[in-house]
Amino acid sequence: FKKIGSAVFYGLSSFMITVVNKTVLTSYAFPSFLFLSLGQLLASIVVLYLGKKCRLVTFPDLAKDTFRKIFPLPLIFLGNMIFGLGGTQALSLPMFAALRRFSILMTMLLELRILGIRPSKAVQISVYAMIGGALIAASNDLSFNVEGYFYVMLTNAFTASNGVFVKKKLETVDMGKNGLMFYNSLFMLGPALLVNWATGDLEKAINYKNWNDSLFLVQFLMSCVMGFILSYSTILCTQYNSALTTTIVGCLKNICVTYLGMFIGGDYIFSWVNCIGINISVFGSLLYTYVTFRRK
Repeated sequence: FKKIGSAVFYGLSSFMITVVNKTVLTSYAFPSFLFLSLGQLLASIVVLYLGKKCRLVTFPDLAKDTFRKIFPLPLIFLGNMIFGLGGTQALSLPMFAALRRFSILMTMLLELRILGIRPSKAVQISVYAMIGGALIAASNDLSFNVEGYFYVMLTNAFTASNGVFVKKKLETVDMGKNGLMFYNSLFMLGPALLVNWATGDLEKAINYKNWNDSLFLVQFLMSCVMGFILSYSTILCTQYNSALTTTIVGCLKNICVTYLGMFIGGDYIFSWVNCIGINISVFGSLLYTYVTFRRK
């Protein structure tokens, strides 16, 4: 139950935050994904701090060696959040979902390198089908955006690293999933605020015209809180399953995002080659899921 429940919880959380983030950043044209990442960090800190005070969650108090114990997770956590939001803003959701499947290949390679886990031939074939489909789709992406592609590939690297290192830290560091989330957010709040100020995004976000729009405000706050829920569900899924399982659940979620994203945001441009590539990538995701969970 814990394995399946944590995987479903992560999939739903990941789906919801992708849709809400896209609505805030594209439909409402919010000018700063960096400021949104700052809000998500702050929400995680506040929720976990209040949870600890109310004795709903437990994690160790801050110590001199806390940062050293969990490094490099805070940097990976921040990079994953910032560049994921940047890619969501810059790309249409179908292309974002297709390119995110590169994270499975990266996770597979990192698990082999760091954890010594070797995937089967069937798993490798399904992963290559996903990557091949994504490359076909990218070859005829009529809304091509260099910055968006760069952001999403960085996000893939950070996602793969996050899954593998979370698994490792949960097994070797007496911090717990709540402690990892709280201190990841706490240590990166200052650097995130500094980046917002240095790039001018802080001023752009403060001067945004729709702060008095109650519907936008609700979705912005949802995005911030969903950032915490996503982080919690990611660590929970990785703890009860594996880094690769967490990644593939995220990619299964992307199947829903792929087709729904053709109608959300208004920035997807249809072409047959692009559509065929996206569907090949989706087929690879389904094949991988079948092979992985059938084996388990």
